Amino acid sequence: MPEGDTIHRAAARILASFGDEPLTAFAARTSAIVPGAAPPGPGDTISSVEARGKHLLIRFGNGTTLHTHLGMLGAWRVHAGGAPSALPHARTGVAMATAHAGAVCRSAPVVELLDDASVRRHPVLRSLGPDLCMPDVDLTAVADRLASIDATTPVGVVLLDQRLAAGIGNVYRSEVLWACRVDPWTPLGTLAGGAADELYVTAARLLQANLTTFGPRRTVPEGLAVYERAGRPCRRCGTPLRVALIGDPPRSAWWCPSCQTRG
Repeated sequence: MPEGDTIHRAAARILASFGDEPLTAFAARTSAIVPGAAPPGPGDTISSVEARGKHLLIRFGNGTTLHTHLGMLGAWRVHAGGAPSALPHARTGVAMATAHAGAVCRSAPVVELLDDASVRRHPVLRSLGPDLCMPDVDLTAVADRLASIDATTPVGVVLLDQRLAAGIGNVYRSEVLWACRVDPWTPLGTLAGGAADELYVTAARLLQANLTTFGPRRTVPEGLAVYERAGRPCRRCGTPLRVALIGDPPRSAWWCPSCQTRG
C-alpha cells in the first residue's frame, strides 16, 4: 500500500533513472490541469523530484509540475529501456521516457499538471503537516498541531490525518499503535503524558527505516507485526489479532486486544 516510504522511494528511483536526460515521450491522463501548465514534451528534462508525505511532485524544465497521489491502489513503476509514447492501459495515468529509462503511474486518483503558483496555493499540499520520512522532521510542530484536535478523537483516526503529520497510511497506523501498545480506539485526550508524541516518534523511526530497502516493509524482524494478520498470533503475547473498521470513511485497523490498551 502506498505510504510515505513508498513515495520517497519512488522519488529516488525516478531521479536516479532519469537524471537530466531529455524526455523522448510524455503522456498523461490528468484529473486536473491549470491554464499555462503545458505538458512537457520531447527534449524537456526533469529538474526536481520531491516527495511530500504521500504526494509526489515532479518538476520539469518547462516549469510545469506533475503532482500525483496514489490513493489506496496506485503505483509508480520505473524501468530501463524507455516507455511507449501513448498511455498503454486504461488505468495508466502517466507514461514518460528518456532514451534509457521509462516510468508509468497507474491507478492514481490524482494526476495534476500545475504551474509554480498552483503548487504554492494547492489546498491539499499547503495543509500537509511535517513529513515523517525526513530525517530532520520537526516533531515539535506535530505536537503543536495535535493540540488543536478534539480530545475525544480515536488515535487510530488521528494518525491518518495528514494535516498533523504527513506519511502515515493504514499500514503504519496499525504498526505504530502495536509498537506503542495503544488500542486504535483510545481517545486522544486519555493518553498518558508524552504518549501521543511517542506515536509520532515511532512512526518517523519506522518510516525512515524502510526508505532504503526495496524489499517488503519490516517493522519487526519477522516483517510486519499486525497489518493483514487478523486471526494470527500476536508476535508479542500470542493473542489472536483482530481487524475492524474505524474512521470516516471507514478503514481497517489491525490490533492485539490483549497487549494494546486504552489510556
